[in-house]
Parts: sequence; C-alpha cells; structure tokens
Amino acid sequence: VQLQASGGGLVQAGGSLRLSCAASGRTFSTYGMGWFRQVPGKEREFVAGISWSRGSIYYADSVKGRFTISRDSAKNTVFLQMNSLKPEDTAVYYCAASDYSGSNLIGRARYWGQGTQVTVSS
Repeated sequence: VQLQASGGGLVQAGGSLRLSCAASGRTFSTYGMGWFRQVPGKEREFVAGISWSRGSIYYADSVKGRFTISRDSAKNTVFLQMNSLKPEDTAVYYCAASDYSGSNLIGRARYWGQGTQVTVSS
C-alpha cells in the first residue's frame, strides 16, 4: 500500500486546512486509515482514524469538535478537515493505514505516507 499525502501549509490561528491522502497499490475493503502527527522531540501521536468498511470514526481528544475525517471510497482517499486551528496543532502530519478494520489506529498503523507540514501561527 502506498500513501500520498498533501495539503499542508501555513495558516493563522483560527484558520482551516484540509489534508488529503490517496492510497494505491494493494488496497482492500477492510482496513482503517487515518492521521498521526509529530513534533520534533516528541512521539508520533494519533489524530483521527476511519474504518473503511464500517465508516466508524475515532478522534484524539485534542482535536474533537475541530477536526473531521472523511473518505472517498471511489478514489481510495481519506481527508482531514482541520478547523479552528491552534498553534499547538503545528506538526508534521502523517497519513497511515492499517490491516485492522477499525478506526482506532493507535498501535496498529502499518503503512505510512510521507509527512506534510502544518504550521499554525499565533
């Protein structure tokens, strides 16, 4: 499975960005996809996940109510709409996929895309 992420950038606090991640290669109907993020010196942390077959969704507490994950099954693409961005959301965001069919990808991500930088200025 190859994952291609895009959509990062620089935005002011309170603004919005939309990340996209297209999956290719060996894709199958029962897996989960989602997003993690990482800042220098810290561990990569889970942000949001979606079950491809069930459509169930799981968010980290830090982004609930501000971020929305969705998918386009026909295009094998997952999106992360990020609203009300805060400076603490600044990180490199990574798209991930798992053989696990659920939406909680913590400890289950197997495939990773390249990171995309999101910078939120105060």
